[in-house]
Amino acid sequence: MSERTVKIASRTGLHARPAALFVKAAADQGVPVKIRVGDGKPVPAASMLAVLSLGAKQGTEVVLEAEGPGSEEALDALAEVLARDLDAEESSDA
Repeated sequence: MSERTVKIASRTGLHARPAALFVKAAADQGVPVKIRVGDGKPVPAASMLAVLSLGAKQGTEVVLEAEGPGSEEALDALAEVLARDLDAEESSDA
């Protein structure tokens, strides 16, 4: 199993719009990805309710997990999404 640890960069954490963008990116990867906070139970990264239930705030370290063909690329792509301040990107788009 491959893993990536990344800090949440968005000012609001994984809440509302940043969570929706992350969940969509996870669903688009083509491999099942799980996300967890610390030693907590991993939840499906493509589930909005599961991701919101993590309560991940800005600066929280999360672990992404996947296995199988394409898992390394999927984790790299999702880690990059989480490492960006998606809230700031929304402000600059307006």
